[in-house]
Formats: sequence, C-alpha cells, structure tokens
Amino acid sequence: MARHRITKTIDFCYGHRLLDYDGKCKQLHGHNGLLEVDLESDTLDRLGMVRDFTEVRDIVKSWVDENLDHKMLLRRDDPVIPALSELGEPLYLLDVNPTAENIAKHIFEQARENGLALTEVRLWETPSSYAVYREA
Repeated sequence: MARHRITKTIDFCYGHRLLDYDGKCKQLHGHNGLLEVDLESDTLDRLGMVRDFTEVRDIVKSWVDENLDHKMLLRRDDPVIPALSELGEPLYLLDVNPTAENIAKHIFEQARENGLALTEVRLWETPSSYAVYREA
C-alpha cells in the first residue's frame, strides 16, 4: 500500500551530560542538534497535504524553542543542578539520562500530546550520529 510522508526539520542547540556513563559524554557539553519529524498518511487532505508544514513547525518548533533550545538537558537527579540553578542557567530536567534516544522519544511524546500524530522522530546529535524513535 502506498503512503504519503512529510518531514519537517528543526535546528536547536542544547547541552547535556550522561550520568553513570564511562566516557567523555559524562562531562557537560553541547550539541547543535538537527531534529527531523515525520508524519504519514494513506490519504491527503482536501488541499492535497498530509499536514501543512507550517502547522508542524508551529507545534514542534515552538515546543522545542520554549523547552529545549539553548538549555541544559539533565537527568532530574544530576548533582550539578543546584549549582547551575544558582547561576541562573536554563535547565530542562528529564526522569531519564538525556541521551539522543531519550530526547527523541520525549519530543515524539510531546508532539503527540500537542495533537500532532508523528510517525517517527530523528535527532541528529552530530552530523554523523542520530537516534530514531517511532512506535511500532
């Protein structure tokens, strides 16, 4: 069966670190992330679209800009949080390690909560490494 798919890309910057990790990502560091979100449909709307790109941007990009862009994404129990908070650094806290995989899943879930039925999210952490989240 043929399906239609659209993809919207969104750039954003974020910092993070991984707790309980034995590698250089255990240190605070940043990324210029590239987010790709996909929507699919068997049919098109009356205008011939899966969904208007502007609507996708408005939903996903506005949430990312408000919550993740230029923020330090940390696990809620990270011991550096009090010091960064005291310095006024913008934080976004997660219940899980802020890996690319977990961030992609979190964005997917937030988009769904905001009424956007995504089929897949890809988060490029570097130009050569990305994580994918989709529901089976």
